[in-house]
Amino acid sequence: MEKTQDRRRLQYFPNDDSSANASLYDGFILLGLTTIPALQTLILALFAVTYIMTVAGNLMIIIIISLDIHLHSPMYFFLVHLAFLELLYTTTLIPNTLRIFLDKKKNISFVGCLTQMFTFITLGGSECVLLGTMAYDRYVAICQPLHYHTIMNPKCCLHLALTCWCSGFLNSLLHTILTSMLPFCNDRHVKHYFCEIPSILKLSCKDTFMNELLIFLFGGSMTVGSLILILVSYTCIIAKVLRIPGRAGKHKMFSTCISHLIVVSIFFGTVIHIYIRPTSQTSSDQNRVISVVYGVVTPLFNPIIYSFRNSEFQRSFQKLLIFFKAY
Repeated sequence: MEKTQDRRRLQYFPNDDSSANASLYDGFILLGLTTIPALQTLILALFAVTYIMTVAGNLMIIIIISLDIHLHSPMYFFLVHLAFLELLYTTTLIPNTLRIFLDKKKNISFVGCLTQMFTFITLGGSECVLLGTMAYDRYVAICQPLHYHTIMNPKCCLHLALTCWCSGFLNSLLHTILTSMLPFCNDRHVKHYFCEIPSILKLSCKDTFMNELLIFLFGGSMTVGSLILILVSYTCIIAKVLRIPGRAGKHKMFSTCISHLIVVSIFFGTVIHIYIRPTSQTSSDQNRVISVVYGVVTPLFNPIIYSFRNSEFQRSFQKLLIFFKAY
């Protein structure tokens, strides 16, 4: 019986105590999205172009809103935070992913993996709460216009923004600390293109039920709570819009609401699919593809949906172009 237990232990930690935390020193190997060379080249090019467009789009939003005093309102205050968040979000993933594509070893240190995981979860959680906050802001603006500036005063906006960032930070800190305490087996191959919790948990030699339960409770409550706030806010907005006389106003409002709801549905749908389901019931290949949607595609489309389709923002953008052409 004892020999069998020793043999099982050697399967995980061949050098006993010296290799028990092999991952701590050797890190992990990220397998990426595919092993087919032709597809790797195509994905590399697409990721590089997407990253450049995402950075340019979100930087443009931050610059335009900062320069135009007419856009210094609560809605655009939250848009700046969203653009900055998306900028960090995509920078956390894509540059290292491009390095992995080009690097034959495809390795990432244990500390580097935890750092990427912590940053990614912080930004993802903050975005969930921020999208809910932005929906609430639109609800107050449309359903309670006379009290809008009283409710959404600068102090309130600042507190709401801090709540978004702090909730994401605390949620991420908990999961990162718990993941760092897990023992890992000899297999250090992560079936993903970045260090995402479900993929890392699958490499642990220990039962990860508690980690999964806390992800479900804390991450789930944050995600589902924000989603409920968004749905309730937009339900009230749509009910209010239906009472507006004239088709033009209704069409404009519905167009904006539907665009926002599409982005929200894609983001929350993919996040819930990966993080709220048990790790044992998730497919690595499926997770990799789905994570591209909320990790790469959504940061690119958020600026377009929330800003460039806005008439006020378009006017500010045109003014900026005229200014630069003049000089």
